Amino acid sequence: MKEILSKFQRKSMATSKLQALWNHPAGPKTIHFWAPTFKWGISIANIADFEKPPETLSYPQQMVITGTGLIWSRYSTVITPKNWNLFSVSLAMAATGIYQLTRKIKHDYASSEAEPVVAKEL
Repeated sequence: MKEILSKFQRKSMATSKLQALWNHPAGPKTIHFWAPTFKWGISIANIADFEKPPETLSYPQQMVITGTGLIWSRYSTVITPKNWNLFSVSLAMAATGIYQLTRKIKHDYASSEAEPVVAKEL
């Protein structure tokens, strides 16, 4: 009997947790859930760009991705209700942007040292 009761209690707990998520102010019934969920596409695209050569990366694009990630990750912890989906996607955006900027800077710095500037005679 205890085993049946504990299975019932576990099922009830799972149901109540799903119901709480569904009815949360930042849950799937609101834009506060779906906007950050679709924003994951930017982070996934940036991760896919890890394979791209660094010379094809754009400073402005990566700075915007990094800046947006940092600003919104902070904002998502201050607003009510706290939106942890927005926080996690913004943190991922900031991390991937910083990584891409680091790759680009290292590449540009290394290539500028490798090619010495030779003065031309007039």
